[in-house]
Amino acid sequence: MRSDGVRRGLERAPHRSLLRACGLTDEELEGDGPFIAVVNTYSEIVPGHVHLDRVAEAVKAGIRAAGGVPFEVETIALCDGIAMNTPGMRYSLPSRELVADSIETVVEAHRFDGFVAVVSCDKMVPGALMAAARLDLPAAVVTGGPMEPGRANGERVDLIDVFEAVGAVKEGEMTEEELEELEHRACPGPGSCAGMFTANTMACMTEVLGMSEFNCAATPATEAEKLRIAKLTGARLVEAVKEGVTARDVLTREAFLDAIRVDMALGGSTNTVLHLLAIAREAGVDLSLDDFDELSRDTPHLCAMRPGGPYTMRDLYEAGGVPAVMRELSEDLHLDRPDYAGRPVRERVERAEVRDRDVIRPKDDPVEEEGGIRILYGNLAPKGAVIKTAALSEDMYEHEGPAVVFDSEEEATEAILGGEVDPGDVVVIRYEGPAGGPGMREMLTPTSALCGMGLDDSVALVTDGRFSGGTRGPCIGHVSPEAYRGGPIAVVEEGDTIRIDVRERRLEVDLEKGELEARLREWEPPEDEVTGYLRRYRELVRGADEGAVLR
Repeated sequence: MRSDGVRRGLERAPHRSLLRACGLTDEELEGDGPFIAVVNTYSEIVPGHVHLDRVAEAVKAGIRAAGGVPFEVETIALCDGIAMNTPGMRYSLPSRELVADSIETVVEAHRFDGFVAVVSCDKMVPGALMAAARLDLPAAVVTGGPMEPGRANGERVDLIDVFEAVGAVKEGEMTEEELEELEHRACPGPGSCAGMFTANTMACMTEVLGMSEFNCAATPATEAEKLRIAKLTGARLVEAVKEGVTARDVLTREAFLDAIRVDMALGGSTNTVLHLLAIAREAGVDLSLDDFDELSRDTPHLCAMRPGGPYTMRDLYEAGGVPAVMRELSEDLHLDRPDYAGRPVRERVERAEVRDRDVIRPKDDPVEEEGGIRILYGNLAPKGAVIKTAALSEDMYEHEGPAVVFDSEEEATEAILGGEVDPGDVVVIRYEGPAGGPGMREMLTPTSALCGMGLDDSVALVTDGRFSGGTRGPCIGHVSPEAYRGGPIAVVEEGDTIRIDVRERRLEVDLEKGELEARLREWEPPEDEVTGYLRRYRELVRGADEGAVLR
């Protein structure tokens, strides 16, 4: 075992002395139990993480019961909702790389034999998976579970209702007193926000990939089942170490294709495109936007989840969870591949059953014939752009309108809330890409404002930034190349006609090729001063079409 390098032999007496200072016994040092890192993102500022101390304790209990030696270590956690529409959101996507790097650093430095990541929320889950793929050790993930929906005025509500209510107050459709009541009711306790937003989508992807335990993703944070899952994961990872099952045995191309297909059926967050590409790169797996596009064409959208439908993660849990969705898609999945414990994925899927056909529709009666995410191309996005059709009204599959151009999210939000955007417009927000932001901020505030003001069926939004998993409406993100690196979106001018055709997967600006090229020749990148980590991030980050990974 790798841990023998810090606990075996005469020359390791100094190392053992330090381990004894941590409270290790002779049995733990001299036995054959593997050293397992329990990487915890517990934090008192993030609702998805405030309960992870208990989950980590359960993982450690499982490791000890199986004869392993657990060591809890920590890494960072960010709340996208708290950072939203502030300069802090620039740190959200870059935090993914910090999580991956910090896990790699602590696991390698201390020669752990494997690790369990106890994580939640948007960037911590993919960061942990990136680390697992990079290290190629026995590894597993316990996601913290979704938040319960709140209740206000007899209806179920969540965080997205609060974001959208701001626009409704601006329009006079809601009073400030009603907003305050909603603010108090929407987020009733721990867990990742209640719908199929990015955190929960990535938890689902983790389960499909085989890196978490049966039904981990949909089990709410408040359920005792979450602790039982955590114990099982700890115990089974000890067995994985003994059997020699490593992360890259699990993270195969077939696993990623299955994850994409289930993502399409769930109508998950567009951020999964960035994250699955990034994890695949760490695993040495060839994956591209073309794979997302191909699978979206022949995978039906089966689950009308929030924000594009009425159902929350609690509903999915009670309907059978991710395994039930996989059971419905089983003819199209690769079920003989292994999970983190070396078991065939087929075992978990064949035990599943769909318990609510309103939540998980049959393949022959889907919500939509095609998947919930589509990739668009055209002269405005030569390297691709992404739209979540699961949250798009039928009326906006085709749209043509004049560009209303903004060079930052703040400018756009102020204009929208100030009534400066009219029905039929196409709002363009640029210089918010991975390098331009830097950090590729989510645009939940302006998109929610459009929805709250009743413009989501008449105004499109196009950006080289990205969207929250809670975004709904005709919102196209990840436009590549981004403006900061000379993509065509940099030279769109006020009033230019933009055409969107989701069925044909096209995103065009109505300019002759010569005119577009002439504008690009005269374009110069904006000058702005960026310091600290974001400066390094800007210098190293690749485009959204490559997962916004670092060089």
